[in-house]
Amino acid sequence: MERRPGAVLVASGGGTLLALFVFTAPLSIVPAVTGGLGAGAVATTWILSSMSLGLAVALLPVGAIGDDFGRRRVFVAGAAVLAAGSLICAVAPEPVTFIAGRIVEGLGAAAMIACGLAVLGPAFPDPAGRGRATGVWGACLGAGIALGPLAGAGFGSWRTLYVVATVLALGVAVLGRVLLEESVSGRKRAIDVTGSLLLAGGLAALLAALTEGRQSWTSPLELALIVAEVVLLGAFVAHQARAEGGMLDLTLFRRPALLSATIGAFVAGAGVTALMVFVCTVLEKGLALSPLVAALTVLVWSATSVVSALLTRRLPATLSGGARMSAGLLVVSAGLVPLAFLTPDSGLGGLFAGLTVAGLGTGVVNASLGREAVASVPPHRAGMGSGINNTSRYVGAALGVTVVTLVAVHPPSTPANLVAGWNVAVVVCTAVSLVGAAAIAALTVAGRRTAVAVAG
Repeated sequence: MERRPGAVLVASGGGTLLALFVFTAPLSIVPAVTGGLGAGAVATTWILSSMSLGLAVALLPVGAIGDDFGRRRVFVAGAAVLAAGSLICAVAPEPVTFIAGRIVEGLGAAAMIACGLAVLGPAFPDPAGRGRATGVWGACLGAGIALGPLAGAGFGSWRTLYVVATVLALGVAVLGRVLLEESVSGRKRAIDVTGSLLLAGGLAALLAALTEGRQSWTSPLELALIVAEVVLLGAFVAHQARAEGGMLDLTLFRRPALLSATIGAFVAGAGVTALMVFVCTVLEKGLALSPLVAALTVLVWSATSVVSALLTRRLPATLSGGARMSAGLLVVSAGLVPLAFLTPDSGLGGLFAGLTVAGLGTGVVNASLGREAVASVPPHRAGMGSGINNTSRYVGAALGVTVVTLVAVHPPSTPANLVAGWNVAVVVCTAVSLVGAAAIAALTVAGRRTAVAVAG
């Protein structure tokens, strides 16, 4: 039975919303989770980073596997894996088990995000329809980010939160099975086991190095991780360059649109997303706000991004994806400026204004990234395009959170020092957003010149 495009969008958007909901849920309740598990400083860092590890490791492989073996099949399996990871977190007796559960959640969420975006290509083949669909997808991304911290602060027990996440994930698995139509690239290949292992090992070493680096950048473990990431990721690129049927077609990066989307995703993760991951800590420990008020404050940004993503479809069709992303990042940068002048006694007025403006830009960026991730690659490589895009976002977020933490947190641990460090981190992330906007603008101009030269 042929599924209607609206049904496909419901399943895709619902899966994306849930994945980001689970990703951000612990951010407003870190003290409760770490206290309940007896986690120390290192374990706390891993609790915050572990789902990013699962996401970054799996996004590209599951996107390619979905292209070749069925996007609906991989989406449904991902929801089931997310349910399993959430259940592990719900019953975890100590930090290691909880961290393992978060990694499993990341693996499942990766399949849902990559294949949930990829199924929109076949369901919405016309550019106008795809633009509307990816706008909704981008709105679901923002909604998940918004609802996660709120749910975390609102539930009486963090274990109950993870039980609810387990049930919701199983519900999304059923939804995907019923509403999605199977789609494949039509070009069957063997699974690139070597490439998958090299990429997984390299990204795992990279994110582990970022996480452990917060404790010491010169320890033997840290140095070994840095060497491992360079060797494994270098071997992955070399393998993809010579392998037939690899999971990553390096020739796709000759397309300015894909390169722009990849840079945009990385910058969005390393800039505004990294700040929003850390902002609850600043609001609670630096400005002495309650977890619920902190979560509601972040809602100003994420809710605005939801509305903005939905309205992005009303932008002129002649405005290219690159132009939208570049403009969106400029608006994000403008919104971040007021966030760089906080004090422990700051009111919420300036913060709300900055978060609102940043949310407007974030929504445009999210919707445009969703569209470009699918449109900038051939139809049979929609899953690969989605995997590239989202891998860039979460690697960027992991790197950004590390930089923000290093800049913001330094002894002595006082509210004034935390807020002062946060202000510097905002300046750094604003600069990252501006550089990204400029790079995307340059690529967009270069792409237009190439197209004109080819047409002439």
